[in-house]
Amino acid sequence: MCSIKKIQKVLFLAFAFSSFFAKAQLSRLKAANAEFERMSYPQAVRNYETFLRGNSGKAEDKKEAMEKLAFCYRKLQDTKNAERTYKELFENYETTLDSDQYLYYAQALATNGKYRESQKMYSRYGEQQKEDLRGRKFTVAYMDNSAFYKDSALYNVDFLYPINSRYSDFSPMYYENGLVFVSARNEGNGIKRVFNQNETPFLDLFMFSDTASLKQETKKVKELAQASLGSSGKSLKPNKNQSNNNFENIEEPEIDEFSKTINSKYHEGPVTFFKDYKKIIFTRNNYYKGRARKSDKGVNMLKLYSATKKGNKWGDIKELPFNSDDYSTGHPALDPENRKMYFVSDMPGGFGGTDIYMVDYRDGNWGAPVNLGREVNTEGNEMFPFVDEVGNFYFASDGHAGLGGLDMFYVEFRNGTPYGEVQNLGAPINSTKDDFGYISDGERSHGYFSSNRRKGYSDDDIYSFTKGCNQLNLVVYDAVTRLPLADTELRMVKNGVNKQRYITNSSGYTSACIEAGSDFEFKALKEGYEAATITYGTMSQSLSKQQQLKLYLEPSKRPLVRGRIVSEVDQRPIAGATVTLENERDGSTEVVITGVDGRYAFQPDRDGRYSVTAVKDNYATNTESLGKIKNSKKNFAIEQDFGMIGEGDIFRIENIYYDLDKSEIRADAKKEIDNKVLPILKKYPDISIELRSHTDSRASDEYNMRLSQARAKSVVDYLLKKGISPNRLVAKGYGETELVNDCDDQTKCSESDHQQNRRTEFKVLAVKEYLGARE
Repeated sequence: MCSIKKIQKVLFLAFAFSSFFAKAQLSRLKAANAEFERMSYPQAVRNYETFLRGNSGKAEDKKEAMEKLAFCYRKLQDTKNAERTYKELFENYETTLDSDQYLYYAQALATNGKYRESQKMYSRYGEQQKEDLRGRKFTVAYMDNSAFYKDSALYNVDFLYPINSRYSDFSPMYYENGLVFVSARNEGNGIKRVFNQNETPFLDLFMFSDTASLKQETKKVKELAQASLGSSGKSLKPNKNQSNNNFENIEEPEIDEFSKTINSKYHEGPVTFFKDYKKIIFTRNNYYKGRARKSDKGVNMLKLYSATKKGNKWGDIKELPFNSDDYSTGHPALDPENRKMYFVSDMPGGFGGTDIYMVDYRDGNWGAPVNLGREVNTEGNEMFPFVDEVGNFYFASDGHAGLGGLDMFYVEFRNGTPYGEVQNLGAPINSTKDDFGYISDGERSHGYFSSNRRKGYSDDDIYSFTKGCNQLNLVVYDAVTRLPLADTELRMVKNGVNKQRYITNSSGYTSACIEAGSDFEFKALKEGYEAATITYGTMSQSLSKQQQLKLYLEPSKRPLVRGRIVSEVDQRPIAGATVTLENERDGSTEVVITGVDGRYAFQPDRDGRYSVTAVKDNYATNTESLGKIKNSKKNFAIEQDFGMIGEGDIFRIENIYYDLDKSEIRADAKKEIDNKVLPILKKYPDISIELRSHTDSRASDEYNMRLSQARAKSVVDYLLKKGISPNRLVAKGYGETELVNDCDDQTKCSESDHQQNRRTEFKVLAVKEYLGARE
């Protein structure tokens, strides 16, 4: 009887202990779920791992914990542990998992370089989610991923030792002669606040002021690091605390906080700058005028803000009008003319997690955002857009087929919208990890990008790259004499757009750099010869050997027609203008789209009266008559450079003088208006302008504003007398609010410095398509 009681007691204690352990396990799961809901993923991971190490618990609870644990590892970019967790999840619960888990497992496998296994998971995902193109695209891409490596041998990629820190550094952007980038480092003396979601410090903006020194400093530190670390392969950034004399003479680079007024206690970055570097658009958490706001779900979203530079300080911070407390906007990128901005948002109505949007910018006002559509956006995440000086568009995505994580892509744009197919930039720019924040020159020969390829997780670093050349030799001959033709213009044309321009030497020779996997057209033009065109495709050709093309030009008696399309306001070349040569006798046309140099060239193939027309979005269309062209014994070229006027252009009217404290226009000022303003208003009768008058800082703000307004009105009144419609003219005085230098009330300046601020301008407010008067 005693033994039975003992057994009952032991069983009771075992049951009680089991019940206690079960309750403890359930408590751990609840705690983990609470951290998960707060998006405190590191703490959630610890709690889920503790819960799963226990042997008790319901199967549905374990499944829930495993799914959420895998999600946390995805958010923390810990792809190895994500893969491990998904593998275990599929081994135990595959028949009950929804389709998203197949997608997430496929992504983790690809990011760890396991493409065959990833392909199988993408295929199974595609079977379940036929509307989501990712399943099909990635399945096909991973059948043969050699296309991602076609140009890899041409690149040289360098880890930027002078910039990178032991914290996250990413998203560089050109700024004057340097780079502005995002970093979690702490350069101040205070305590850096930590972001709860991944337990990393909040991000701020920093600046490296001289990119010219980057290459030299990177090479120096790289060589010393390799000498110090030997063949271990751990090319870590050295520091002064290392016991190695090699580093004693290395000067710490100057990394400055970009702006104390822009950096806050929350996240800042990425950014974009207007072309004069006096205005910035930047990303920040929803924090404005000392107050943080959250969405209805309690999340502090990202927003876009602008700031203006006055002297050496940034101020006048403003929210952009399309922000929202309930969704994020960020990652801004301006086009070369600062008339369009691209940004990232998870606003309702998109195609995936985050999409890229475009918004027009006119006269200080923002339009309504427009989704870039299926050509760019996918069911995944598109982010970190960038537009180079030619208008080429780059972005990061995990929805287009790539090597894993975020890859970087390129697509040609025309008039602000995608044209052609999206192209993966390939290795080594892209890797199995997250690669993003790409910036480069228009020829993609040099630039910078961000990646977490070294360690993964949130340890992002900035890299530089240079791209070598797949050389194609071109030789031009006279078709009759078979002699080489020197000084022949050879233009690379792709999809109708002028690309690089080459000139042959005395042997008729030149060479071009070409990309693999593309088709090109080369057009040869020389005075006294018919134009010749030859195509060259690299889709299936090997570029391992140097290639050569020969062109033979037939003699011609008609002149070449060539020139440049430039901005009227500053004479800079205009890229992306559609230039049409028209034979007015029979209506035949030839069209080319200008490249970065703004040049165009045609070879008329028949007699007639010709004209050239230039058209570009947000510019007034301009047509210039060339007169009659016919056969001639003279070999010459018709040179026709002409300008275009665009919305937002500001023209300074020189020599507009007023008597002291007077607003009436003097006789000498009237001549300047007659010679500079009236001809433009008459040639383009649909444009409207704002007459802008500015004063220096002397006298009171109120007086200067009244005086400048009166002076602007006097110019408008004069133009009205000349027959210009009043609805085309706006008079606005700016007083001393837009000084062009630092000559404010607190600064002593010379008379010549003050004179720079006393100016009259006119700004083009709106243009409509209009063919300029034919001469």
